Amino acid sequence: MAVLLLNGPNLNLLGLREPELYGHDTLADVENRFVAEAAALGHPAQCFQSNHEGALIDRIHAARIDGTQGIVINPGGLTHTSVALRDALLGVALPFVEIHISDVHAREPFRHHSYLSDVATAVVVGQGVAGYRSALHLLCARLAS
Repeated sequence: MAVLLLNGPNLNLLGLREPELYGHDTLADVENRFVAEAAALGHPAQCFQSNHEGALIDRIHAARIDGTQGIVINPGGLTHTSVALRDALLGVALPFVEIHISDVHAREPFRHHSYLSDVATAVVVGQGVAGYRSALHLLCARLAS
């Protein structure tokens, strides 16, 4: 069962952008660990990042037909603004886990609302980049059930 890791806007700046908040690991570090951990769990994984909402939506649509069984997504700032991203995830009807590196609930009030959380299989916040591993394990448990 293949899994897909999606990262939204500005996550290509991991390791550079606000390291006191997001840490020093790069997106490549996160993706490499994700692929390795997924393989150890018996799941091939693909990774995709874009700063463009439409590209993320296109990749979600492609997941419906490319053998993807579940998605881990860090939508970045689109978390708080994108009904279209929510609709794409609902449209493909694949289980997904929402992940945020920082604790969005302890940050600015506009970050407290997510358009995805209420339809996600699970939500992981505030664990740093280790949250990607937690999200993957939650998704794999869902896929196994």
